[in-house]
Parts: sequence; C-alpha cells; structure tokens
Amino acid sequence: MKQKYSIIGLFLIALTACGAKTIENKHKQQRIVAEKIEDSSVSAEHHANKDALPAYIDSYSKADSALVCGILQDMTAQRHSLSHEELILTIARKFIGVPYVAHTLDKNDEERLVVNLHGLDCTTYVEAVTALTLCAERGKHKFSDYVHQLELIRYRGGKMSYVNRLHYFHWWLEDNVRMGFVKEINTPNPPFTTVQTLKINYMSLNAKAYDMLKNNPRRVAELKKLEDASNGTKVRYIPTALLNNNNELREVIHDGDIIAIVTNKRELDTTHLGFAVWHEDGLHLMNASSLKKNGNRVVEPTETFYQYMTSRPSNIGIRVARIK
Repeated sequence: MKQKYSIIGLFLIALTACGAKTIENKHKQQRIVAEKIEDSSVSAEHHANKDALPAYIDSYSKADSALVCGILQDMTAQRHSLSHEELILTIARKFIGVPYVAHTLDKNDEERLVVNLHGLDCTTYVEAVTALTLCAERGKHKFSDYVHQLELIRYRGGKMSYVNRLHYFHWWLEDNVRMGFVKEINTPNPPFTTVQTLKINYMSLNAKAYDMLKNNPRRVAELKKLEDASNGTKVRYIPTALLNNNNELREVIHDGDIIAIVTNKRELDTTHLGFAVWHEDGLHLMNASSLKKNGNRVVEPTETFYQYMTSRPSNIGIRVARIK
C-alpha cells in the first residue's frame, strides 16, 4: 500500500530485526457474563521472523509491523532520557497526519485481533499509543510484544471476542485500571465537581447499526447484560466550564493524559478520546479527528480544547486517565 507518511519509510529497514471504580456487585456481574463468552478461534498467518502471534490475529501490513518495531526500538533506547509524559507525546506525535478511518475493527464476520496503524479512529489511536508506551517503558521492542499488549488493552481481561471488546470508554477505563495499565484521575474536587450516572444501552438499542450485532441476537443479549451491569454507576468528571486555562487544571491534568469527552447524548457515556497537550494558551487535545477542518486525520490542533468543548453543547465535560 502506498504510504504518505515519511515516518513509515524510515522504519521499513527495521522489519527483519523486529523481534473508575464501579459498584462491586456490578463488576462481578460483568465478569460472570464475560466468562461465559467463548473466545474466537480463526486461522492465522505466521510472522516472518516467527514471533509468537495469536492464531486469531487479522492480516496486517508489513509497513505497520515495521513502524511498530521502529518506534519501539527508538523509544526503548530513549526511555531513560525522556520523562513519562515526554515519551507518551513523542509516540503520539509519530501518528500525526495518519487518516481518520472509522470501523477498522469491524471488517470481519467474526472478531479478529486487528492491527492497523495506517487508518485510525479516536479509540484505536489511544489504544495504539498506550500499547506502544507500555511496551517501550518495559523495554519490549518486538512486534509480538506490541500485539500482545494491544490485545490486553482492547479486551476485557485480555480475552479476545466481540462481546469482550471494551466498546464503551467506562468499560475500557475500568478494565485497564484493573489490569494495572492506567490510573483514573478523578480528584481533587474541584475541578472534579460533577457526577455522571451511567445509562449505557446504545449498542443493544441500536444493534442494526452494527454489522457484528444486527444478525446475532445472542450477542446482543450478552452485550446488554454487560451494559445493564454498568448502569447506575456514578463517576466524577470535570465540567466544561472549568476547562479554561488555569493553574488548578494544569496541576491536575498532565501532558499525555488520556482525555474522554463526557456527553449528554442518550445511552452513551463518552463520545471522543485523545491525549492532553499543554500549550501556552491552554489545554489542547491531540486526537484522531473526523472533522473536515482538521483534514480527517490525526492532529495536534491549534484550537484550544476549551474552545472545542464550548462550541459543542453535547460535550459536558471530561474524564481523565493516566498511563502507568
């Protein structure tokens, strides 16, 4: 595939060298439901250097494999000279310019572990940067290391299936906190002055809009059980009014923190994700943007995050997570 990103070309030579808290009983309900779901089992390709990859990995490009290896080799070498925040932003900026592409995880009839770095949405961008950061800081530099870490981040308990995929941000945060990969930031108060009571049944109510749900009532029922187990959970967030450029916010939110936009849209918890970046004029959100004005690509926008939030009434605040 023809690539427009010079960074990928630089890494091709590396290919062959590549080696929030919920109520306790509700959390148990989710685990019980999830444990009943059988893992998918599909055929797989073998990686050229015979790294151990899961049998259910989807096909991936050599350019993406090379990019992963190049980033990890570079970042593992620099991890002692960069701060944690600098490492996250350095990795996140390597994807600036990559096109926004939605639904890349839903192209198969059955769930497979998709690795796609040449087309990202807000969630897959956050997942990719998080997985690369965790690998780099642990001195892991092989493509198989990245694939394994990505699976652990994307699926409940690291067990690959469509229902186990962490479709809602609350699920993603809850499970990645439990796995020890991120920490939820929800204090002090202020600025975490507001509480959201979860009511997340969007997917089960709109099953016909999802290719992997519309003809699978059993899967819809399993998903609804997990949604219902989360409903009623109360989570703290920072309201939009407190996201202006102020010293208190600068102390609470760090460069590289994961920002999730809380919404007042029915049956959803959040609508967009990205990484916090502080500029002189305030907080900005590095993100995979679907907006035409941003070129439908990964951007570090000149617009402040406060300006972005206040121009969209459905965006009522943010939840915050920090990669550990």
